[in-house]
Amino acid sequence: MPSRPLDQILADPAGQSWAVLRREGQQGAEVIVGDVVDLSRLADLPRPREGEPVLALVPYRQITERGFAAHDDGTPLRVLRPAGPTAYQHLPVDELVAALPTVPVEVTDERFSVSDDDYARIVERVITEEIGTGEGANFVIRRDVLCRTGTDPALAALTWLRTLLTDERGAYWTFAVHTPGHTLVGATPERHVSVKDGRVWMNPISGTFRHPRGADPDGSVVTAAFTDFVQDTKETEELFMVVDEEMKMMAQICSDGGRITGPLLKQMAHLTHTEYLLDGSSEADVRDVLRATMFAPTVTGSPMENACSVIRRHEPGGRGYYSGVLALVDLDEEGGERLDAPILIRTAHVDDAGAITVSAGATLVRHSDPRSEVEETSAKARGMLAALGLRERRGEGYAVQLASLPGVAEALAARNETLSPFWLSPQEVRPDPDLAGRRVLVVDAEDTWTQMLAHMVRHVGMVATVRRWEDVQVADVLDPEVDLLLLGPGPGDPTRRRDPRIARLRALALARLEADRPLLAVCLSHQVLCDLAGLEISALDRPNQGVQLPVDLWGVRRLVGFYNTFVARPSAAAPVLAGRELETALHEDGQGVVALRGRGVATIQGHAESVLSRDGLVTLHGLLRHAVGAP
Repeated sequence: MPSRPLDQILADPAGQSWAVLRREGQQGAEVIVGDVVDLSRLADLPRPREGEPVLALVPYRQITERGFAAHDDGTPLRVLRPAGPTAYQHLPVDELVAALPTVPVEVTDERFSVSDDDYARIVERVITEEIGTGEGANFVIRRDVLCRTGTDPALAALTWLRTLLTDERGAYWTFAVHTPGHTLVGATPERHVSVKDGRVWMNPISGTFRHPRGADPDGSVVTAAFTDFVQDTKETEELFMVVDEEMKMMAQICSDGGRITGPLLKQMAHLTHTEYLLDGSSEADVRDVLRATMFAPTVTGSPMENACSVIRRHEPGGRGYYSGVLALVDLDEEGGERLDAPILIRTAHVDDAGAITVSAGATLVRHSDPRSEVEETSAKARGMLAALGLRERRGEGYAVQLASLPGVAEALAARNETLSPFWLSPQEVRPDPDLAGRRVLVVDAEDTWTQMLAHMVRHVGMVATVRRWEDVQVADVLDPEVDLLLLGPGPGDPTRRRDPRIARLRALALARLEADRPLLAVCLSHQVLCDLAGLEISALDRPNQGVQLPVDLWGVRRLVGFYNTFVARPSAAAPVLAGRELETALHEDGQGVVALRGRGVATIQGHAESVLSRDGLVTLHGLLRHAVGAP
């Protein structure tokens, strides 16, 4: 019997469970032959042994562990463990490629699960019915390429893996995994999360440039097209929005809240993406990190909880492993656990009957063009379909090095000029003597912006606790030990007063103000207070989702990030709430209320905590001081 794991696989591809991995940053490839077990929860993920890593296949439906909505398609949370220390192998990539099979694999019956026209209509509905009604900033809706093969799935996957290793470029992981009933093969560009030596990294990728096809002898076509891409507002805002969403996760699991570096380019054979790198220190267990980061906003949307509900409403069935992760857990030199987890995109799933599914999604935002989003799903599937033999292969990819084109580096660097310096550099606690030690109860209204808010509040020396709105009662906000109540953002229409979440926010705000206790409200909660004060609330003609706007806060100009579909309209008379007259700050056009302030209360429509808020920290600091009555 063959002794090396790769030889065992090649001798009998379908007869055992195995994985072959080519990971970015590793010297060679890794091969695992072993045993499979299915789990219920990520907390049950077994600890690896020295020289015997654990590979987890985490399906999208696992998001229900966080209490979020998902179609339950029964796809298992599956773990592959080496069947002993000799069942895990490192080998050079060239040796792997030379050994992999080159057998013909016929793929037939190609079709989309959702037609171009139907997908375009879905895009229109999501923009109108979800983004246009305040349900969120962006949502990722998938469709599938479906086809079949008569070749054994394990043998087919090894053959396609060879093609990906030779043809694709820029992948974070290139891999094939075979377990009973489920075979995966792909080349994913995106790291989801890594943990090593007490640090966590996330790597949001968004913005997609489709490489031009056809003759371009002097590179002028691609130069012009790519220059337009890096300066495109939609592509830039898409990336900023997913960075904001992943920074919410970083703020939850990292003691320093996370830091941003980039933007960078991820050039592949058919596409190039823009990306940022996020990192921060954390002592969290790798299982808790995996659970807290299910799943990337680049494949779901934001805010995360509502994105899952939108996906369930607009996608007809479960996602299987698409948009989930592979997660490799091994041990470092000191016996501590390390995690490396890519997102399962640009991947083919094959079942035992030879049915192949390649899923791709587009990020839908307020100004998405339905036909362009149709093409984006096709473009994202193209690399995997080329490996299946259904599209033109491009060898080692597009010849032009896009990062080296004139003006590209400058254009990318310019994106950071208006971003929050707070998140672009290491954060040190700088206590304000008037605020230090004061206790803040932060109410999460179904959007984890509150994690970033809490981190910024702690930065000025305050003590912040975050709790979900369902878990906060009137008695809690009247607790004399709560020095400040901070009502947070969330999705939805603030005028739906019978909605349990809106009703709770109204009750908490009124109780706090009637007791003459300090209150700060952000975004949705700002709108709730505006409604309580008698101001008209209406939907914007064009939602402010993921945009930077200059605002005049009582004579001080600030650049702040906005994520709102609704806005409070100013009135001729000053609004009054709980016996106090309120001052208003307006948008430059005078049509919307940006902020309120009065005795013991301050509100803001924008997100001072956002990466988009260049003046976020100073803005939040001023609001905190006003609310608590600091001189």
